[in-house]
Amino acid sequence: MREDPSTIKGAETLMLGEMLTLPQNFGNIFLGETFSSYISVHNDSNQVVKDILVKADLQTSSQRLNLSASNSAVAELKPECCIDDVIHHEVKEIGTHILVCAVSYTSQFGEKLYFRKFFKFQTDEVFLEAQIQNITTSPMFMEKVSLEPSMMYNVTELNSVASGDEGESTFGKMSYLQPMDTRQYLYCLKPKPEYAEKAGVIKGVTVIGKLDIVWKTNLGERGRLQTSQLQRMAPGYGDIRLSLEVIPDTVNLEEPFDIVCKITNCSERTMDLVMEMCNMRSIHWCGVSGRQLGKLTPGASLSLLLTVFSSEQGLQSISGLRLTDTFLKRTYEYDDIAQVCVVCPILKV
Repeated sequence: MREDPSTIKGAETLMLGEMLTLPQNFGNIFLGETFSSYISVHNDSNQVVKDILVKADLQTSSQRLNLSASNSAVAELKPECCIDDVIHHEVKEIGTHILVCAVSYTSQFGEKLYFRKFFKFQTDEVFLEAQIQNITTSPMFMEKVSLEPSMMYNVTELNSVASGDEGESTFGKMSYLQPMDTRQYLYCLKPKPEYAEKAGVIKGVTVIGKLDIVWKTNLGERGRLQTSQLQRMAPGYGDIRLSLEVIPDTVNLEEPFDIVCKITNCSERTMDLVMEMCNMRSIHWCGVSGRQLGKLTPGASLSLLLTVFSSEQGLQSISGLRLTDTFLKRTYEYDDIAQVCVVCPILKV
């Protein structure tokens, strides 16, 4: 870490390895889990800075949540000192989540400075854990414990480990459950491809399936229990869901590039949409703003090809899209939709 040019000075003394630092895109987190993160702002300069304000927001497809424990500024931060915070959030929505960490401060010369970092994760799956307890006075043999998913989901059982050609049960070869013992069974549910892109349909789905449990007593008598339909909290996308289907990972500075946006009507009413493209400090849109998109019926989607360029290098956030429903005169703003890495091309003579 001492030789890594992308690591701040002195970071090796903090014992931070790759397992304890967030990459820009750190994969998946699952619906129902609690996302926790430790945030540390370190002054690696030789100057005292003042009025430091650290803000952590979580941007979902429908809302922006403030996760900061305190919204008050710290009076000063001396060299080689840190401001630390721990944030938590229970994930209740499916889709891309972006953690936005923003820091503002005043230099010793009175200059007000500001920077942000973005960290993205995805929630596409539902995990179900079922706890089964033997409350009888005799051992029982668990013949089958399965989850029958609802029509919109596919299920994967996660109760075995790969061993040779066949999977071996995590409970061993003898599937006995002693009196008052408890087992946890785990299942992963994913929306079927024909429903995965229909946000308006998945939004209202609360039924995920039912458990089918078959066992035998020590005398060989068979018992069976099938639960009623299991419920989950339906994810919320808001009235309109805007997602990016195509975006390049790396683009050249001040060179236009194309992105494909998908707009989905998640409400139960028809919308008449107008799209505005607002230039930001580093992101500039190409084309006509205030464009009429026309009517979008409930559950319908619309894909748009847009052109944009960046005037600054580094990791830039695609922001500045605004949708207005002319029927209700309601406006929806979309910032930090995605990130793109902007590089300066090498010039050849």
